[in-house]
Amino acid sequence: MQFANDFCVVGGAGHVGLPFALAFAEAGLRAAIYDKNKSALERISSGIVPFMEQGAEPLLRKALAENRLNMSDAPAIVGESRVVIITIGTPVDEFFNPVFKDIRNCLAELKPFLREGQVLVLRSTVYPGTTEWCARWLRENGLNIPLAYCPERVVQGKSIEEIKQLPQIIGGVTPEGEHQALELFKKISVETYLLKPIEAEFAKLFTNAYRYIHFAIANQFYMIAASAGVDYPRLLAGMKFHYPRLEGLPSPGFSAGPCLLKDTMQLNAFAKNQFDLGAAAMNINEGLVMFLVDRMFAKWDLKEKTIGILGMAFKPENDDTRAALSYKLKKVLEFNAKRVLTTDPFVHTDPALLPLDQVIRESDILILAIPHRAYKHIDFKGKPVFDVWGYLAEGSSQ
Repeated sequence: MQFANDFCVVGGAGHVGLPFALAFAEAGLRAAIYDKNKSALERISSGIVPFMEQGAEPLLRKALAENRLNMSDAPAIVGESRVVIITIGTPVDEFFNPVFKDIRNCLAELKPFLREGQVLVLRSTVYPGTTEWCARWLRENGLNIPLAYCPERVVQGKSIEEIKQLPQIIGGVTPEGEHQALELFKKISVETYLLKPIEAEFAKLFTNAYRYIHFAIANQFYMIAASAGVDYPRLLAGMKFHYPRLEGLPSPGFSAGPCLLKDTMQLNAFAKNQFDLGAAAMNINEGLVMFLVDRMFAKWDLKEKTIGILGMAFKPENDDTRAALSYKLKKVLEFNAKRVLTTDPFVHTDPALLPLDQVIRESDILILAIPHRAYKHIDFKGKPVFDVWGYLAEGSSQ
């Protein structure tokens, strides 16, 4: 059976889908993108990547020039593609439970365009058992289509580089689904590792929960040391000095973004709220904001102070603000401080952001929320700077 495109990425204008499409287009495949975000598709069509992704824009321009990238905001394009990559995952609701309606609605929308000869690959993080549920849904709807779960494992912003370097986990529901997924990833010559679908789902969740707990250890150590009046960056440097057993201990800081907390929540929900390490990590990492504000309260009457927050993305050298703890910090301070000012050199979607020099000039106290390199050697005009990360030069507050 002939298809116009080798594959189509559903949700392909986003952080997961677009780098995937570009990496495979570079390998010579004909890529398609289906996404309802018309403005993002327009930017991509003009050769602009709508978010920060290292190395993506040259690949985008090349794919467009070679006519290897088709885009549409209509689902019919899915029917023109042999492999359908679904980047719709399972988010969590206000009760910290997984939400299945997004992926269910996605399958229902795609149903008229799915046909024999196609292959489905789930790419985003899903709740354990979701892949098997999707397989049942396909069978119950008369669709004999091979299915596999192949979780993305890359660091956001470095997807183009890492998708071709990191081994790809493949969880095929059937031998045919496994085989078809293997054939797809052979196109970029990446190593593969075969697991059952539920094992692949747990692999993704365990990886992110482990990283989240890892960061919580660093944040808990920081809060204990800071409460005792100890300079934690100095202590950490001493602990790690030529001591290989602690090489992997990170610095403290805001652990946020659209994945780590959400995936820890999903794992906790699956464990019927018995994932004690995960629950503790959530309390610690989310609680760091209040710990910082409490320490500021102990020093100043915040109702008389203007606070400047430096960095509103969820991690350094990035423009993504999804689930960024900087915004939680801003909300708390707006209730307690005289005024709150914010700045970020990479974020361009928040009209409230101000130039860095203005924030420094008008603020009484500064908080380094995200350690962008641009802040490393800034003159803060003698203003006190709260630097949880231990990133700035000597003299910052902890």
